[in-house]
Amino acid sequence: MSAAQLPSIKVAQARELFFGQGCDPAPWIAPHISRSWQRCRPVGHQATDPEPMALALLRERREQAMRLLNCAQPELDGLAEHAVGNGCVVILSDASGLILEEVGSADFLPKAERIALQPGVEWSERNRGTNAIGTALAEREALMVLGAEHYLAQNGTLGCAAAPIFTGRGELAGALDISGETVRVNTHALGLVRMAAQQVEHRMMLAEANGHVLRFHARPALIGTAREGLMVIEGGRIVAANRVALELFGRSWDGLLELDAEAFLGANWPRMEHRRSLLTLPGGRQIATVMERSHAAGGSRTPTRRAVAEPETDDVQPLLHKAVRVLNEGVSVLVNGETGSGKEVFSRRLHAASRRSTGPFVAVDCASLPETLIESELFGYEEGAFTGAKRKGMGGRIREAHGGVLFLDEIAEIPLALQTRLLRVLEERVVTPLGGGQGVAVDFDLVCATHGHLPALVEAGRFRADLMYRVAGFTVTLPPLSRRDDRHALIARLFLEAGGAAKHLQLENDALEVLAAYRWPGNVRELRSTLRAIVALADTGDSVTASALPAHLLGAQPTVLPDDPLECAPAHAEPLQAITRHAIDEALKACEHDVAKAARRLGVHRSTIYRHLARQRGKPSGH
Repeated sequence: MSAAQLPSIKVAQARELFFGQGCDPAPWIAPHISRSWQRCRPVGHQATDPEPMALALLRERREQAMRLLNCAQPELDGLAEHAVGNGCVVILSDASGLILEEVGSADFLPKAERIALQPGVEWSERNRGTNAIGTALAEREALMVLGAEHYLAQNGTLGCAAAPIFTGRGELAGALDISGETVRVNTHALGLVRMAAQQVEHRMMLAEANGHVLRFHARPALIGTAREGLMVIEGGRIVAANRVALELFGRSWDGLLELDAEAFLGANWPRMEHRRSLLTLPGGRQIATVMERSHAAGGSRTPTRRAVAEPETDDVQPLLHKAVRVLNEGVSVLVNGETGSGKEVFSRRLHAASRRSTGPFVAVDCASLPETLIESELFGYEEGAFTGAKRKGMGGRIREAHGGVLFLDEIAEIPLALQTRLLRVLEERVVTPLGGGQGVAVDFDLVCATHGHLPALVEAGRFRADLMYRVAGFTVTLPPLSRRDDRHALIARLFLEAGGAAKHLQLENDALEVLAAYRWPGNVRELRSTLRAIVALADTGDSVTASALPAHLLGAQPTVLPDDPLECAPAHAEPLQAITRHAIDEALKACEHDVAKAARRLGVHRSTIYRHLARQRGKPSGH
């Protein structure tokens, strides 16, 4: 037996022990593979390959990860040369394991697609078993998964090396991976992705910094390179640091973030601005340091001719920080906001910043599922539970969320008959599939979203009060885009993420002012679509002025849209308000007080109907 054959024989013995006899395979395989196999027990090791998600949904997920994509693009380009020469592909995933980009060998790409290794497929452990992307995210370290170490048998010819990508607060942002035939992937590939991930983290941290940025290293020559330590200080507190900084100080993120900068770095740290010098730390240790002030620091900045993209902080970040603290204590979070205001994006950020960041984020759109499918989608079903059921049954989305976050979008749309069952699962943390069978214990945190008004639904008898109290342990209300104080910075950032950065476009101040003044009834979703159109029509290197904007944006006044469109009307418009309210009443009667149907009938958002109902209940009798 050759030395080259020995590892594969050991893995084969481990598979027989684990899959054949149900025994611990630890003595025969690497510790991270053994841990992963144990985590992946709920996944059938002969599971079928999934289809990629719809292109429109993938495009939306790419938009949500646009900063990661932009910061990773140079590394994707650099690794692609290695991949093509070695018959491999380079992959970028988001924090959930969803493949966003894939480049490399034209020979291997078709083979990758045959096993669903392609954009639009989530390669988390819960979906694809042990694999380099999902396992690197779960283990939070760079690693390889070779051949039969993969949990799924059909991936046994695949070799993968992946490294996680972290934010400056220790949250997972995504993963970089090199995949190919097993013989093509080795420790050299692992070193490449580990180094590339560090480069991406460095680039992302500088792009997101909002305060004083401290660059440092024990070796002065490394300051200004991706091997430097980075620390961001806001309001005198350390709010972000890269992994190099953690290593240099021997700290973890938990042990460094939120510390008082003066207590940790000494009183002289502010004097390092824009000059290289030695900083003496309180313990006497000296490090080479230079400090810079990010463009958004200090609350004011010199106006420039062109818009500068700043991090999204003012309006959403404080809400996110509160929601994270609550969710980490096991309290359910309800996200309220108008349609298009970014409820799912906020919820994904909440998951990424929470204690469950390494677990799955399972999103269920309750409004898009027919009533006949919601129950089986949520709770799963046993084999033969109903006509058309899959032969082996289905676990259900609640079970998929085990160890992570379950996100119920448009929670108000869950049929009343299923609300009792959902409440029981939330209280007992045990889910029983349709068709009977053994109840399965589940552990997850809950985030729900709605653009409606749950108390109004409770009053109307369409939503259980006890379920409302259970899902709305803490409520976050996202402001509509027209009410956000950070509109200018947000628009500038989304412009770059919509392709403005890739095409080297400049958004001029007159265009920015027009965009900020528009009311955006479709909120952030409408803004993103408009910016994509503007970018598509611009030539590379253009300066985008107000004259290049769509005609319907021009002439918009810098006014703020009230919460209720009925309140926009002046006093002399009372007859119009009366007609509108009468139309709502008639629609509700015709639809047997089904708010969703009445809203569709009138072509308005359900929130308008709910506010109308609340207003009617608030009138004094006889009014």
